[in-house]
Amino acid sequence: MDLKGIYVPLITPFAEDGTVALDALQKLAGGLLDSGAAGLVALGTTGEPAALTAEERQAVTDVTAEVCAAYGAQLIVGASGGDTRATAESLTALAARTPQAAAALVTVPAFVRPGEAGTVAHFRALAASSPLPLIVYHIPYRTGQQLSTAALRELAAIEGVVGVKYATGGLDQTAAELLADTPEGFAVLTGEDAFLSPMLAVGAAGGILASAHLATARFVELERAWRAGEVERARELGNRLTALALSAFTAPNPAVTKGVLHAQGRIPTPDVRLPLLPAGHAEVEAALALANGLDL
Repeated sequence: MDLKGIYVPLITPFAEDGTVALDALQKLAGGLLDSGAAGLVALGTTGEPAALTAEERQAVTDVTAEVCAAYGAQLIVGASGGDTRATAESLTALAARTPQAAAALVTVPAFVRPGEAGTVAHFRALAASSPLPLIVYHIPYRTGQQLSTAALRELAAIEGVVGVKYATGGLDQTAAELLADTPEGFAVLTGEDAFLSPMLAVGAAGGILASAHLATARFVELERAWRAGEVERARELGNRLTALALSAFTAPNPAVTKGVLHAQGRIPTPDVRLPLLPAGHAEVEAALALANGLDL
């Protein structure tokens, strides 16, 4: 599986009555792919999957799959469970319900902190039964589980594990070591929006980025500039996109992103579901100004 470029983890838009606005989701997804995104992620953290019913999650996945199929784009779907058995069952069900899915994005086990050996064993068991390739979602400030370079290399060696969404808060020593000698067939995709440019500069394959909703074509341009060795252009654009990314996370994700998309007329409301709250006016306006400024 060729994982490279910019992937957008879709927000879930809500209508005035609180239901999922599937028409808006379809239009939004198509617009992101029109702007050059390599693929979309349904039911990632940005999509508020824990706040959706099972029926809503399936509807979101179905709409996203339909759009990706029309564009020939990759569909990645978030999948998780309370333990290894439940996660394996969810992966099997996902593959059956959504045959268009190219891969599943699976978090490192959260809260239980099974240690590195337990984490590797978890993914080895999942890969042995999963009909879909797996992308490890490594986000220790949410899961409570750190992974060393050695552990990530063990994960990369598992057949069926094709990449990692690396979101540890920045470009750290482990990322540098992994990117200095990336295992063949294993893609390192950053999940830290503000660190996309430096991660690309040292060899990341791309990113899964919530703020790419707001300037998709520019994020795609940045990835291509680094890939082409256009260093000056990449640095200049990277600095501007870093400012936008930082602004998009001044409130818990995806509140600011939804606020900007609503202000742009791309979704019907800026609503999020509890326990999240909508972003403040100042936070939205600051991000909107930065997004608009990228077109000057």
